Amino acid sequence: MAGRLEGKVAIITGAGSGMGEATAELFHREGAKVVIADISGEQEKVAKRLGDGAIGVHVDVSKPSDVEAMVDTAVKTFGKLDILYNNAGIDGPQAPTAEYTKEAWDQVISVNLDGPFLGMRYAIPAMAKSGGGSIITTASVAAKVAFANMPAYCASKGGVVMLTKTVAVEYAKDGIRANVILPGLIRTAMTPLLPPDLIKGMEAKTPQNRIADPSEIATVALFLASDDSSFITGESIAVDGGYTAV
Repeated sequence: MAGRLEGKVAIITGAGSGMGEATAELFHREGAKVVIADISGEQEKVAKRLGDGAIGVHVDVSKPSDVEAMVDTAVKTFGKLDILYNNAGIDGPQAPTAEYTKEAWDQVISVNLDGPFLGMRYAIPAMAKSGGGSIITTASVAAKVAFANMPAYCASKGGVVMLTKTVAVEYAKDGIRANVILPGLIRTAMTPLLPPDLIKGMEAKTPQNRIADPSEIATVALFLASDDSSFITGESIAVDGGYTAV
């Protein structure tokens, strides 16, 4: 039986671990050719483990030349591009807005907002040539609710939502859809870097009263990447155990 992404070609950034890795595994299992993109060096290990139809690409998503080369590699290797999952992101330092340094601000914005913009910038022409595609971007519940001491993170995630809506409107005529996933508290390598009080507070305020597994984001990404979501574009889907419903 063919998978839900049979014949599709996907790029997934931040795919060396966490949600990106889980999504790469699921997309590959569902028949997609996958470009495992990451800055960590783990991308090659993930690609090797997945085997045929998976390649690792080193990319700094804040650098235009890296992102352009990533898209070119996908097209040259697999012949086209159908899916872009902008998943790479960072938390950045914690500090009140009046004490937040410009350097820290620039670092977070360059990865979390410039990264998705650059991904879209270079992927859209390739997708249009293929007859359309699906762009997915990981934002956060921080796009809907504020978190103290994380001004750049919240601003970047809110920006991603509006960037996605803009792309959805501009490129619907080309058969390109664009949507956002808003994860709540997910068990990834970034989780231990968050303040313990923040983690405890989020868990306590989550109606399901638990931290999610990366696979629970991957299944939503699969839905958005597949034809099952063919009439959904410009939307933000919270995957947060009810956190933003309270």
